[in-house]
Amino acid sequence: MTITTTDAAESASPARLYRVGEAMELLSLSRSVIYELIRSGRLRSVREGRSRRIPGSAIAEYIALLESEAG
Repeated sequence: MTITTTDAAESASPARLYRVGEAMELLSLSRSVIYELIRSGRLRSVREGRSRRIPGSAIAEYIALLESEAG
């Protein structure tokens, strides 16, 4: 099954916090790319204790950013 960016945006619940591994699956990106996006500020994240979590709204915003950059 192929997941498009629209499918990923719709499946990312804004109220949910995703682990990096879950974000990797939703965005079809590697762990190192996810962390680079976080470092560069293109993908927002929050700390929960020692863990890094990515809000569903941040995933949707990143997908919207990609779509706007694509024209």
